[in-house]
Amino acid sequence: MFNRNIINQLLEWARREKRKPLVLRGARQVGKTTAVHLFAKSFDNYVYLNLDQPGQADIFKRNLSPGELLQALFLTQNINPSKGKTLIFIDEIQNSPQAVAMLRHFYEQFPQFYFIAAGSLLEIMVENNLISFPVGRVEYRYLYPLTFDEYLQARGADQAWAYLQALPFPELAHPVVLKLFHNYSLIGGMPEVVANYLESENLVAVQEVMDNLLTAYRDDFHKYAKSPGSIARLRHAINVAPLEAGRRIKFAGFGNSAYRSREMGKALRTLELAMLIYLIYPTTQTRPPGRIDLKKSPKLQFFDTGLLNYRAGLQPYFYQYDDLHSFHRGIIAEHIVYQEIIAGDLHTDRKPVFWVRQKRQSTAEVDYLLPIQQYLIPVEVKAGKSGKLRSLHQFMDAVDHRYAIRLYSGPLRIEHPKTTHGKVFHLLNLPYYLSGKLKQYAEWFLNPEVSAK
Repeated sequence: MFNRNIINQLLEWARREKRKPLVLRGARQVGKTTAVHLFAKSFDNYVYLNLDQPGQADIFKRNLSPGELLQALFLTQNINPSKGKTLIFIDEIQNSPQAVAMLRHFYEQFPQFYFIAAGSLLEIMVENNLISFPVGRVEYRYLYPLTFDEYLQARGADQAWAYLQALPFPELAHPVVLKLFHNYSLIGGMPEVVANYLESENLVAVQEVMDNLLTAYRDDFHKYAKSPGSIARLRHAINVAPLEAGRRIKFAGFGNSAYRSREMGKALRTLELAMLIYLIYPTTQTRPPGRIDLKKSPKLQFFDTGLLNYRAGLQPYFYQYDDLHSFHRGIIAEHIVYQEIIAGDLHTDRKPVFWVRQKRQSTAEVDYLLPIQQYLIPVEVKAGKSGKLRSLHQFMDAVDHRYAIRLYSGPLRIEHPKTTHGKVFHLLNLPYYLSGKLKQYAEWFLNPEVSAK
C-alpha cells in the first residue's frame, strides 16, 4: 500500500463539521480502493461494500429506509457505530442507482457518519443517464496514477523527496533526482506496475502486468458500448491512443482508419469519460481566462506515460538518452509534464490548456498556459538554448507581462532573454521533475526580488 496525496485531502474533508458524502473518481486500477483502505485506519469502525461483488448491491434494492439500511449494514459487519467514528465506503457504486440516490439521505439524516463512494465508470453512467448524483449533496475528489512525488515515497527515496519539497530546489541534488524522474517516466504511475517494478527492478517482469491492465480496459467496453460496432471503434481507439498520444489529432480517419469524424469522436470522448485519455484543446487568447477553442484540433493525452511507453514500444530507448526531450520528438517529455499537471489537481477534472497562433505564413504553439494572479504564464517543454524558443518569444511579444517558464533537463536557473522584437523577459528554467509544482514555483517567481536575479 502506497501513501497517496489524496489521503491528506480525505483527512481535511473528515475534519470538517459540515461535510458531504465524498465521491472519489478515477480510472480503474489507479488506487482508489487502496487509498480509502489506508484512510480507514484513522477510524474506529469501517464498513466496506464492493458493489461489484455478487449480492452486495442487493441490500439497496429492498426499499429500506436510510436508517434501516445502515442498521442492516452494521449488524451484518458486527459494528457498533456508537463507539467512535464510523466510515462507510461504497465501492463501485455505479452498479446501483439506488445506492447513488441514497447518498442524499445519508447526507441529510446522518451527518455523524462519514460516507465515501467510488467508481471507475461514473462519468459514462452519468452521461448515459443511468445514474444521477444528488445535486449539492455530494462533493468530489479525483485520483490519478502516482505522481513523481508519490513515486519517490513508494520507493523509499526519502532524501530525494525532501529535496523536492524545498523551494528553491537545491542544485546539488539535481543529477540524482533527474535520474529518478527519468525512471518514473519510463514505468509510469500505475500502482500495480510500480509495486512490481520496485520489488523486482526488472522492467521485463512488469510488462506482463502492463499488458494485463490494457487487456482489462479493453474488456470493460461491453459494460458501456451499445452495439458491436461501437465496441470495435472503442477497441481501435484504445489500441491507437498510445501511438498518437502527445500529438494533435483529427477525429476523421483517426489511427489510419476509415472511421468518420462523428464515429471516432464519440469513441474518443467515451474513453475520456472513462478517464483513460484526455483531449486537451488550445486557446488563441493571451489573457485570462484563456477560453479553449473546440473548433481546433486537440492534443491527445494518454492517462499513464508508462503504459504509453509499453504500448508504443518506447521502453528500450530510455536507456539510450539522458534527456527525455531527445527521443520520440520530445513527446514523452511533454506527456509526462501534462500527466503531472493533471494529477496535481485532486479537486477538479480541469485539463491543461495550450496556446496556438495560426497565420498564413507562420504558426506558433506554447505547450501550456498557467493562470497565476492576473497573468497567463507560458510554459514550454523544450531542450536547447533559450534564444531558440521561437513560439515562446512570439507569445511574450503579444502579452503585457514579462514572465515565462521553460521545463527542461537542466538545473533551476533564471535568465533574461530578449525576443526577436527586442522585448526582455524573465525566464524561469525548471527541471522536468518540478512540473508537479509549477504553481508554487510560478508564485515564487513572480516576486520581483526573485525574477530580477
